[in-house]
Amino acid sequence: MMIEFKQLHQQNTPLLLANVWDATSAKCAEQAGYQAIGTSSAALAAVLGYEDGEHIPFEELLFVVRRIAASSSLPLSVDIESGFSTKPHTIANHIQQLAELGVVGVNIEDSRVKEARTLCNKDEFATLLQEVRSELTARDVPMFINVRCDAFLLRVENAVDEALIRASSYQAAGADGLFFPCIAHEQDIIKVVKATSLPINVMAIPSLPDIDTLTQLGVKRISTGNFAQIAMNEQLSAKLLQLKAQSSCSVLFE
Repeated sequence: MMIEFKQLHQQNTPLLLANVWDATSAKCAEQAGYQAIGTSSAALAAVLGYEDGEHIPFEELLFVVRRIAASSSLPLSVDIESGFSTKPHTIANHIQQLAELGVVGVNIEDSRVKEARTLCNKDEFATLLQEVRSELTARDVPMFINVRCDAFLLRVENAVDEALIRASSYQAAGADGLFFPCIAHEQDIIKVVKATSLPINVMAIPSLPDIDTLTQLGVKRISTGNFAQIAMNEQLSAKLLQLKAQSSCSVLFE
């Protein structure tokens, strides 16, 4: 299925990846006709009562992924944030455990959360990525590694230039795809698409161009992020407030 997932990044139109957080959301995505699903670390952490940024124990992540994988036949990618370790061997172990559950792709990001989220040193991250890839190859663990570059998300100075440098470095280190959350300007998207032969992944934000435009710009994957889960929580809060205000359970059936 990993080969199938990789081929989905070479379609004429971008792969619209539904980001899910539990078995129910995975089933909803499959019923809606999506081609693949991926976990959202932020949504999954929120459901379990954790802050985003690797506060969820990896064992708990595995449990949720196991239930998602058992609930859907769609190719599944998992957001492993920064790998839940700084050691390549441990990160490779984590990815292998996911592969054993049927996971075909992972997202790994080039920033870490300590007191605040900051970009990793480019060269150090590229070395880490290369060593993780080498370990997986030695173990014969196939995995689509989508590297998330947070230059735009963190609004770093000269984000485009930073993204272009990192794109080249990460491709050389063994990435299969590149993810630039919060990139939105068409000219910026054009530049990162032209900078690499790897498929480019963007994320849904209010200012993102529509899918037809993204197709013309050469984008190959669009992630929905944790926004569906946020929207559902807002609807639930509104419904519960309405029920309390009206003193009637009938609002649950409207």
